[in-house]
Amino acid sequence: MEKLKTKNYPLGPFPTILAGADVNGKPNFTTIGACGVVCLEPVLYISLKETHYSTTGVKENGYFSVNIPTTDMVQKTDYCGMVSGKTNDKSDLFTSFYDEIGKAPMIEECPVNFLCKVIQTLSISGFEMFFGEIVATYVARQCITEGKPDPLKINPMMIMGDNYWSLGSAVGYIFKEGQRVDKK
Repeated sequence: MEKLKTKNYPLGPFPTILAGADVNGKPNFTTIGACGVVCLEPVLYISLKETHYSTTGVKENGYFSVNIPTTDMVQKTDYCGMVSGKTNDKSDLFTSFYDEIGKAPMIEECPVNFLCKVIQTLSISGFEMFFGEIVATYVARQCITEGKPDPLKINPMMIMGDNYWSLGSAVGYIFKEGQRVDKK
């Protein structure tokens, strides 16, 4: 396979998420692709610009939510990444809900929601990377198959390059496909 050297840029794919935080007593959501699994423990990270309106809320409350939008939410999701909560009230774009902890808003319309408690923060290149312990997980009942979240029913968006993408189909099973490798 021939390779071409390109610009040093994180091309993706990355999950598209709506990060939620209460700011000045109101729900605020921002679209990010900088979110992921940190380790085998229930810990996620999000990375927000230091100047993002939501960054203030995460710092003040010590909690954030990770909401996974479906592909049919692309317009509202993109809008949340285009405008700042400093100048645009985004609290009425979605139906917000809170669990008993009540520290960060989650989005009812998103099929998967994680509530995370900040356990560590790292500043890097004008961004705040928040590491959060998952303290609550919610999955829409209709997105569960055989007791597990079903990615095709969740229908998440991915970011790669300048586009949002949808999932296709499963191509294999984790820790099973490698057993088929012929080492000869």
